[in-house]
Amino acid sequence: MLYQQIVSIVLAAILLNLLLNLKALRKPKSNIDLPEPAPLISVLIPARNEEANIGVCLDSLRQQDYPNFEVLVLDDSSTDGTGDIVSRIAAEDGRVRLLHGKPLPEGWAGKPFACHQLAQEARGSWLLFTDADTVHAPSMLRRILGVALVSRAALISGFPYQRTTSLWQKTALPIMFYFILLCGLPFWWLQRSRGTMPSVAIGQFLFFSANEYRSIGGHEAVKSRIVEDVWLGREVSRHHYKQLTLDLSSLVSCQMYREFGTMWDGITRWFYTVASLSIVTMVGLIAAAVLLFLAPFLWLLYGLLLAQPAMAWEILVMLQVAILFLARFLAGRRFSQPKTFIILHPIGMAFLVLISFYASYQYLTGAGVKWKGRVYGEESQIT
Repeated sequence: MLYQQIVSIVLAAILLNLLLNLKALRKPKSNIDLPEPAPLISVLIPARNEEANIGVCLDSLRQQDYPNFEVLVLDDSSTDGTGDIVSRIAAEDGRVRLLHGKPLPEGWAGKPFACHQLAQEARGSWLLFTDADTVHAPSMLRRILGVALVSRAALISGFPYQRTTSLWQKTALPIMFYFILLCGLPFWWLQRSRGTMPSVAIGQFLFFSANEYRSIGGHEAVKSRIVEDVWLGREVSRHHYKQLTLDLSSLVSCQMYREFGTMWDGITRWFYTVASLSIVTMVGLIAAAVLLFLAPFLWLLYGLLLAQPAMAWEILVMLQVAILFLARFLAGRRFSQPKTFIILHPIGMAFLVLISFYASYQYLTGAGVKWKGRVYGEESQIT
């Protein structure tokens, strides 16, 4: 009984944190007065085997209503038609330029090195690192620059709208990219703090002041990190620069994965990084996920089908389940995720726990983690 009371109190606190986060999470304003002349913005896109995405991404960027920007795409040793698509678009639009990636040096992970090469070629006073599978609203650059100028933030990142197509995507991705982050981190406090507190940096959208980006060492400072966005956010905080996390769902959308295998590898990469930093932390996160976000459903099933528990016990368990469904509903509604899949929350959470076990096993056995056709492991000294 005491255990159920503690879980109920913790879940109530998590729900309160979610509500505060949803209230504090800002959307970029549309009534933006641009400086004259408008500063040059460099949009930088690393692309490795992205022929299914890169054309749509570039078309959305070419339609920006901002007057002064360039788009640099680095073809990172693609084996498909990515380079040909970018080359054709670059021939039609002088704002788009294709770069060819160099061989990956020892000690570098693939994406940080690709972004490093892009930054070296960028001429803008503002840098937007974005992924090839993103699509951008026409007002995106203008509105993001407006936020950056008013807030004087060195880094702006945030939550794009996640486009999901398959059953597993709709079940698991909203939990990972919205529910867990919004429930687990106090954005409402981090962004109101007078100090330079860390926040969430999401690699699908990283908007930097070029001067501050270079002063923290750029991507070279995180060259060995396979989840480089999180570490860039830490570097920004470590150098005492301001960072903002926004609701970008009306400006940017992203379809991260098209196949089940790619989704499995992508989520494994995140959990593998946590395990490589601290296996104790990984165990703690798994335990918290199971006890708080999965166990209430198992207890409810146990109470309804296999036992006759005390009324107070049953009420507490039903309260826990109600809090979890409400939290999922609120987070999903804010980011326009399919409401019908909320009922599959325990399946999605169990799926993520399974991947976390797999990632931990890969780390402990030295098997490494696979991403974009490259395998990173302990022997490569890349985490």
